Amino acid sequence: MSGTGIRAGLSSAEAAARFDADGPNAVAVVKPRRLAGRVGRQLADPLVALLLAAAVVTTLLGDLPDTAIIALVVVVNTVIGVVQEVRADAAIAALDDLAAPTARVVRDGTDRIVPAASLVRDDLVRLEAGDVVPADLELTVAQRAAFDESALTGESVPVHRAAGEPAGSGTVLTAGRAAGIVTRTGAASSLGRIAELVTHTKPGPTPLQRRIAALGRALGLAAVAVSAVVFALGVLAGQPVARMAITAVSLVVAAVPESLPAVVTLALALGARRMARTRAIPRRLHAVETLGSVTVIAADKTGTLTENRMAVQKTVTAGGGRYTITGTGYAPAGTVTPPAGPDDQLRLLALGGLLCNDANLVAPVGDGEWGAAGDPMEAALVAFAGRCGLDPATERAKAPRVAERPFDHTTLRMSTVHRLDTGDHLIVAKGAPEAMLDADADAELVGAAHELAADGLRVLAIATAVADRPDTTAPLRPAGLVGIGDPLRAAAPATAAAFERSGVRLLLITGDHPATAAAIGTQLGILGPGDRVARGDDGPLTDQEVAHARVYARTQPERKLDIVAALQQRGEVVAMTGDGVNDAPALRRADIGVAMGGGTEVARQAAELVLVDDNLATVADAIGEGRRIYDNIRRFLRYALSGGIAELLVMLAGPLLGMPLALLPGQLLWINLLTHGVPGVALGAEPAEADVRRRPPRSPQESVLGDGLLASVLAGGLAVATVVLAAGVLAHQAGRPWQSVMFVTLGLAQLGVALAVRAKAAPGTPRNWSLPAAVALSGVLQIAGVLTEPLRLLLGTEPLTGIELLGCALIAVLPGLALRLLRHGRA
Repeated sequence: MSGTGIRAGLSSAEAAARFDADGPNAVAVVKPRRLAGRVGRQLADPLVALLLAAAVVTTLLGDLPDTAIIALVVVVNTVIGVVQEVRADAAIAALDDLAAPTARVVRDGTDRIVPAASLVRDDLVRLEAGDVVPADLELTVAQRAAFDESALTGESVPVHRAAGEPAGSGTVLTAGRAAGIVTRTGAASSLGRIAELVTHTKPGPTPLQRRIAALGRALGLAAVAVSAVVFALGVLAGQPVARMAITAVSLVVAAVPESLPAVVTLALALGARRMARTRAIPRRLHAVETLGSVTVIAADKTGTLTENRMAVQKTVTAGGGRYTITGTGYAPAGTVTPPAGPDDQLRLLALGGLLCNDANLVAPVGDGEWGAAGDPMEAALVAFAGRCGLDPATERAKAPRVAERPFDHTTLRMSTVHRLDTGDHLIVAKGAPEAMLDADADAELVGAAHELAADGLRVLAIATAVADRPDTTAPLRPAGLVGIGDPLRAAAPATAAAFERSGVRLLLITGDHPATAAAIGTQLGILGPGDRVARGDDGPLTDQEVAHARVYARTQPERKLDIVAALQQRGEVVAMTGDGVNDAPALRRADIGVAMGGGTEVARQAAELVLVDDNLATVADAIGEGRRIYDNIRRFLRYALSGGIAELLVMLAGPLLGMPLALLPGQLLWINLLTHGVPGVALGAEPAEADVRRRPPRSPQESVLGDGLLASVLAGGLAVATVVLAAGVLAHQAGRPWQSVMFVTLGLAQLGVALAVRAKAAPGTPRNWSLPAAVALSGVLQIAGVLTEPLRLLLGTEPLTGIELLGCALIAVLPGLALRLLRHGRA
């Protein structure tokens, strides 16, 4: 692209040398927490602090076995917590790397898309509307350039900048076009200096984490209350006060799943990484949770439902000539049918599309394909010019741009002025046919535009004029029409059907002509015979349109905000896709903003989810992943809370059944260690249920214990407690070591529940072998507690015979078996 202030940029060698000297263009980041800090954070947990206090008491009393058990529990829980925290931090850091912004830079005289972190001083950066300024720049080109500088100044009114003026990093080009030379990068830039002040700001908890924390507090209070009753009953039964105090503390710790917040964070972070592997990058963890509740997806057409490999397929010249254009991707070579010959009108149409254009083609590297630097639709016009025999670089050099009016969503057109060798000026405009053509004077072209749109093509009208001065308001004459096709992705109809099966309504919102939108909607299968296409420019939305419309045509980006708001007022949970700067408000307003990876940086920053491949099918995968993660969190709750309630009931009912102290403190802590540790974490890796994509979305207002989970937890806890107490009573009546029987039965019963709540995955789905392995290991250690002399001394247990252990196992399997049979019965 020609223009004042543009030069060849740095060479790759110069850029590499400056990068080595100055470092990456990145603001200060929070340093990872040191190991000592991570350990301290785990030890500062209130429940762990209670355990440490109990350890001090047992040490002073000379109760070394209980002290050793408490120390072991603290060490193992701390190790598991630190490992989970490190894994979650690593997962989030990997997401940050994947979501790193890019910049359009000139290197070795050609346009390149590079990570913004690789920019160096004196790099030449190009900006289009919607781009975030990646480093401090001195502008060399500023065509009607307006910047949103609120990130630096707090002032939301756009500021117009001219060539020679600065543009600070972190600001946004909201209108026009610009280019500039990098003056400062990284921590030395405007944004870097501000970022230094907020380096230690921590992100707040996600909505799910807040609900989990509230649940933990409620459970903690309930456990403390029940433990106080157990303490009182034990003292009244003649147990030592010190032992009952330690028992009460141990019971609180055992009954509350203290690893729950860590499990939630880890599940969200690792789930986000799984999404990233499917080319959907969550920029915020709460997006992982919200995806499971989405009821409506409002999608763009270009690049989302289509291949985003736009190409001019048909043209109509002002003289009535009709041509079919073929070619591969963005390669500037192809065929014109019928051969154009000396048709100057086709050449003028192609030249107009080439000059009124801010895109460039990127030559392939090795065996790669031609790419687009800039708007894909404009890149298609550049390729079209090449297929008509024009050399883009030569033609642009012969007619340098001297003035322009960037595309405006109000006028629906873009205009440029070019100086010719003759001294005259060529004025070119392109835009929507209804904004460029006169219904009476250009009736034939208007009719042709409707025909092209009915074929599913996006139609642009191009008009030109020659004037003796650079006046963008000079009268223009139509040069013709171009029909730009972007083939529907082969999987798009199947994706739309998959959303329907998931209870998610897919809407098509596009700026295209209604006929084009109707054609695409029909191909997708979301628009049936007789269904009306709603127009986004028809005035206020009606309740009927909001409730039933599936396709919106001629919708300006700012209108999307009204559509999202209207849907939310009806109680819908909306995911919105977008790629432009004007999409940002709607992306922020939506419950889940989904930005296209090839869109503007503003859209990506406003969104919660970035589609690297611009493919809506990826959102369907992400919704399934979000539901899987939420299911696994509820699965862990069902397992852990059932065990906690069982322990409380056993300790509460034991004295009433003639067993003054059902379990010793060390025994409680040992069971907690084996059941809440590795098996609990392994539950977070369960695969998706077979029906995860066929069930309706859950309500975001639903409690994490809703939809029958609380009743299931209570029933599971009661079932486990019943079999444990029954085993204890039978052993007590038989004169056998009833406390050891209850100890073994309680631990094995809880592990049985872990296997019972496994996911009912679809046939052929890889199994989560880590869960049975973790359960087997914990089960062996639980039985070892009554078989090995060192553990018996540590835990205060007595040996059991093989027959007694078999009986414990047979009784312990009953709650899990009943739970599994009930689940299958409901299937």
